[in-house]
Amino acid sequence: MSAKNLDRHNRWRSKTIAFRMSPQEVDILDSNVRLSGLTKQDYLCARALQQQITVVGNPRVYKALRNELAAVLDELKRIEAGAAVHDDLLDRIDQINITLYGMKERKNGL
Repeated sequence: MSAKNLDRHNRWRSKTIAFRMSPQEVDILDSNVRLSGLTKQDYLCARALQQQITVVGNPRVYKALRNELAAVLDELKRIEAGAAVHDDLLDRIDQINITLYGMKERKNGL
């Protein structure tokens, strides 16, 4: 059994929530979690409770951004000219854009 831990309000996280996802949904979720810089548990809790997720730039987030951009570039190179771009790829590009723009705003104090 895993150990209980505390949330940021010093409350015990003792309840387990589980659900099923497709492999494609898991890939998207994992990508979003990596870009957020949060743990998967913290990311899912924040999203489920409709809380704002603030990305703070750190080496792990920058590495995730670099890797995600490399994966997007590989996918774009694979797509033939005139072919349709899959919605999952567009969503990934949008999430990268939101992350980068948010980090820029935070850095500039906007």
